[in-house]
Amino acid sequence: MDICYVTATAPKMLYDFFREQKVITYVDCVIQHFVFSTMGLSESCLMTTMAYDRYAAICNPLLYSSIMSPALCGQMVLGSYLAGLSGSIFHLCFLSNFQFCGPNVINHFFCDMPQLLLLSCADTFSAQLFTALSTMIFGIINVSVIMISYVYIVISILKITSVKGRSKTFNTCASHLTAVSLFYTSGMFVYLSSSSGVSSSFDRFASVFYTVMIPMLNPLIYSLRNKQIKDTLKRLQKKRGCCRGHRLRFLMDLSL
Repeated sequence: MDICYVTATAPKMLYDFFREQKVITYVDCVIQHFVFSTMGLSESCLMTTMAYDRYAAICNPLLYSSIMSPALCGQMVLGSYLAGLSGSIFHLCFLSNFQFCGPNVINHFFCDMPQLLLLSCADTFSAQLFTALSTMIFGIINVSVIMISYVYIVISILKITSVKGRSKTFNTCASHLTAVSLFYTSGMFVYLSSSSGVSSSFDRFASVFYTVMIPMLNPLIYSLRNKQIKDTLKRLQKKRGCCRGHRLRFLMDLSL
């Protein structure tokens, strides 16, 4: 998902860096937005299913294997993709009916719905209404489910008496909580600022962080739970400390 998410915007952005006239056709613009919105909405739903997975693992550990069966996991992942695809198809229907009279200059580095709404010379009230409704459905509902899941998770963690047990239990959902915080915080900032109708340089920078940096950080965030990666990072840190110590001793001997 992260690979498709980045591929929808980054190659075109990098290609335009070396061109004086940055042009994208109408069909390419629609396809770019369709792929980008599908991956973004699907990731929002997938993070919600992962929150339920963490809830089942921490609040019902003895029943976890029966609750989160492979069949249910497959259905939840498939449902996340279908939900994102359904929302993007509605966006595609609205985009196909837009009329652009010019000047068709997108004040952004990729084709996103808020910028396209500003360029349309037709009535965009229905499109704006659907965008608001889809934001409520995919944003507010998913965030609410995630928050409710973590309320139960925190309650379960507080019931654990040992500090080591609490820390170990919290570490099982730390990576997911970090990814959720980055995804929704940056996304809310980008789209709330875009609703003002002005795309500033800082907004575009935030969009780069939202569309490129976060998908690149996700593999690292989720890999920090891997014991082998943790051990490797500790060895590198110790090795760097030893090398620094040898360098200091060498400089001291040289000065003498």
